[in-house]
Amino acid sequence: MMAGNARYDTATDLPRRMPVFPLSGALLLPRGQLPLNIFEPRYIAMVDAALAGDRVIGMVQPRFDAGAQRHGSEPALCNVGCAGRITTFNETGDGRYLITLTGITRFRIEEEESSAGRLFRVCRVTAEPFEVDFLTRVGESEVDRPALLRAFQAYLSANDLEADWESVEKTPTEALVNALSMMSPFGPPEKQALLEAPDLKTRADTLIAITEFALARAKGGGESTPLQ
Repeated sequence: MMAGNARYDTATDLPRRMPVFPLSGALLLPRGQLPLNIFEPRYIAMVDAALAGDRVIGMVQPRFDAGAQRHGSEPALCNVGCAGRITTFNETGDGRYLITLTGITRFRIEEEESSAGRLFRVCRVTAEPFEVDFLTRVGESEVDRPALLRAFQAYLSANDLEADWESVEKTPTEALVNALSMMSPFGPPEKQALLEAPDLKTRADTLIAITEFALARAKGGGESTPLQ
């Protein structure tokens, strides 16, 4: 697969060591695009380091479960994140960077390095459990696309929103599932469940279930959360 000007075909093409950007509620998926507004000094330094190297940053959520251990003074990280390559970069003139990450593959954190003398966090990672991420459109035929579109339409209607349905209909199923997952307004546990779904069908089914639960709860039809 291509991400910008770089090609990534297997897990061995991904750097084993990368800066990570802990951001709660953010979701990057393979071949997805995530725009970011970078303004904190430590993340400005992170982007500078990535641009000076292989241009890869790992997006990962801080742990959201009660009692999660901290890494030094920083919150603990979820075990699974997604690596992205910086494919657009702009300086704003007021100290910020506007970048876009193009998703490459999910990864599992093996070890977080000491941050002594460095503003940002760096982890050693492996993408070996996620070799499927390097293949495009795998499992599309197993996705219940009509059910996904019905859930999407119901969500739009409930929130007085509109979509360009001509473009939606033309979008390949993998891109549609991943784009809707990334854009969904759900919380960190739901976003992590979508990230860690083992295949495209499971991700689509999870997204449908979360959406239907959110709609039912908005109508007063539920009290508990769908994911624990």
